[in-house]
Amino acid sequence: MLLDPAIRDWVLIPIMIVMVLVGIVRHQVTVLLNGTPKKADLKSARETKALQRCGILRAHGFHIPEHAFHSRKAYISEAFEKGTYLKEPTGGNKPRGNVMQDPAYVENMMDGMKKNMMNIVPQTVIMGWINFFFSGFVLVRLPFPLTVRFKGMLQRGVETNDMDVSWVSSLSWYFLNLFGLQSVFTLLLGSGHAADAMRDMQAMSTMGMGNAAGPNLTPTGQPQDMHKIFLGEKENLDLTEHEWGLENVETRLLVKYGKKPASVLLDQKKAKIAKASGRLAAAASASSVAAPSAAVAAASKKKGRRQV
Repeated sequence: MLLDPAIRDWVLIPIMIVMVLVGIVRHQVTVLLNGTPKKADLKSARETKALQRCGILRAHGFHIPEHAFHSRKAYISEAFEKGTYLKEPTGGNKPRGNVMQDPAYVENMMDGMKKNMMNIVPQTVIMGWINFFFSGFVLVRLPFPLTVRFKGMLQRGVETNDMDVSWVSSLSWYFLNLFGLQSVFTLLLGSGHAADAMRDMQAMSTMGMGNAAGPNLTPTGQPQDMHKIFLGEKENLDLTEHEWGLENVETRLLVKYGKKPASVLLDQKKAKIAKASGRLAAAASASSVAAPSAAVAAASKKKGRRQV
């Protein structure tokens, strides 16, 4: 099958040029709508940093000694329990009001709607333009063979069973450019540009208030209960055990360079395990002894009351 060269000049190249120009214009309009970046709220930043600090302690606590780890663990657990880092310290027990009356929520929602409109409207207009003027066009043939599974992706709008899979329709050419022009936009606009195809597809699929959510809002747009999040992080921290990363480091170094046999490390590990098991056994025996004594004391107390 041969293609008319006019299809290349009047369909293939114009679609690509229009998509590049629309992406540049959309990026500039998005920058104008965003305006100057807002200053972060001190209390909200404190909540976020407190959670990050707890996560860092859980992940990298082995870099500090055991006493330092336990002191930090106790301090963070107590702070999370009391709600020290909350934006509103009594917010855990405070009933929630109407979120639509919160100015920050309404502002975040409006910003999200503006961004969604800037992502959705241009792509919808371009797709409608291609469907209206170039519906059913076959534009280009890919220079490599493909399997039959790619037929539905590369030949949208052209329902034929006998056409080779490597031919690309006009609508499929639009989708290929939508994802393939990201490097061009990065070259022209820099990294972090507003002409992001993945963000466009997410906006088209969600079309909800989840994109309007701020840093302390759930995907449904409702405020997060930071007190519950802190309590959950506290439980994770309580379950974290400390393992000193520099324990027996001198022995490991000597074993690494062949100055001592590797069996020395095994003996030290066995001694550590035996010591830990001895502590557990002592704690279990102490609890078992304390339980009968408490029962005897309670029984004697009841007996004294009966005699009285």
